[in-house]
Amino acid sequence: MGCTTMLVGRKASLNGATLIARNDDSPSGVFVAKKWVVVSPEDQPKHYKAVRSKLELDLPKDPLRYTATPNAREGEGFWGASGINAANVAMTATETTTSNPRVYAGDPLLDPKTEGGIGEEDILLLVLPYIHSAKEGVLRLGELLETYGTYERNGIAFSDSKDIWWLETIGGHHWMAYRLPEDCYAVLPNEFSLDRFDFKDAFGKAKDHLCSKDLREFIINNDLGDPEHFNPRESFGSHRDADHVYNTPRAYFLQRLFSPKAVEEKKLTPASEDWAFCLKPERLLTPEDVKYALSYHYQGTPHDPYAKGSEAIYRPIGISRTDDMSILELKEEARPIEWVSLGCNVYSPSCPFFADVSQTPEYLHNAVNRVDTENFYWAIRVISGLADSHFNLVSPYIDRYQESVSSKGRALIKEALKEGRSSELTNQRIADMLRKETDECLFLVLLSVSKVMKNGFSRSDD
Repeated sequence: MGCTTMLVGRKASLNGATLIARNDDSPSGVFVAKKWVVVSPEDQPKHYKAVRSKLELDLPKDPLRYTATPNAREGEGFWGASGINAANVAMTATETTTSNPRVYAGDPLLDPKTEGGIGEEDILLLVLPYIHSAKEGVLRLGELLETYGTYERNGIAFSDSKDIWWLETIGGHHWMAYRLPEDCYAVLPNEFSLDRFDFKDAFGKAKDHLCSKDLREFIINNDLGDPEHFNPRESFGSHRDADHVYNTPRAYFLQRLFSPKAVEEKKLTPASEDWAFCLKPERLLTPEDVKYALSYHYQGTPHDPYAKGSEAIYRPIGISRTDDMSILELKEEARPIEWVSLGCNVYSPSCPFFADVSQTPEYLHNAVNRVDTENFYWAIRVISGLADSHFNLVSPYIDRYQESVSSKGRALIKEALKEGRSSELTNQRIADMLRKETDECLFLVLLSVSKVMKNGFSRSDD
């Protein structure tokens, strides 16, 4: 699945919070209805059986409550996407990555139907309820990968109020992880992304680097490079022409947004493979910046598919088949906040909600696998479908809608903190606001595109 992930360290964000976020994109030609839910400890399975693979395992007996954004359709697995648990640890799973035949020759991906293994369907459910720090998340997932293996290539982000860790799988059983510097951000576009690793730290203090137990031997035995002078992306990643259309442009354009001097100094282009895993932003970043980045379709460039005379050849970041986008905001001694966007986030607002709750509002959790604008996901899908072919006509309504939801949501969060209002009551008020704003936007978009229908006629029968 094609997704885009963005990470922002606490000293790179305006309010000192860690931010991890991801577009959860469907495969080409597919839309997957999503909902935002809370999973209580009593609802977490004690024995897990995957749908997509033959994986089965017993789970620890003491799960934490956690939020998730699973598939609305029953019977296809959980696909939790992202969430925050009761220990204020966040996770987003997963970013599909790339690799190469040298890696697969030494450690092939598993066959899910005959060998099992874990994948995107399972990872959030198997990890998030059982961790109390971002680093614990890396270690638990790493142990699961070494024990059960995987049939996919994935990147997974973990955060708490201090640290962000990024883990990437390598073949069927190997992995490595890196702690993002606090003053940096990272943009991760469906490629193996890490471009640095220190084995001395990984097998020593393990302050900033972690990996599977035999990764150094795996590299040596499979001619994947010199562990002492090592670029993981060169050894484990792909170097395909398709990357220059599908992957590298996303890193280039977003780094150009937030670190233009660094991009110019390095003379990067959309086809450059040596983009930095992480950079310092030239200004401090906010959740609204992350939302803009993950909705970006290269506006202001000839590559915007909505621009007149567009030369669009690059895969947009904000793409039609995004099913959900979450920005997970954690700050020390503050309530956790989850910015929720369902459906195509070019058209969907990102709305802040408290994550320390026992249930989510019905408008966010009642999506089913049929079109019904009584819930947020399908309302956005309808707006998107109507608006796309009339983008320039309705974009003012979309812009005002997104800004209104963000500002009113922030105001309700601020008011709740000032007055000590409960998280669940506040979330319901925010959801009521979101529904009202979404209904108004849907009406304006529908009215606008109806006025330009081809079977219109100027004479009116009054």
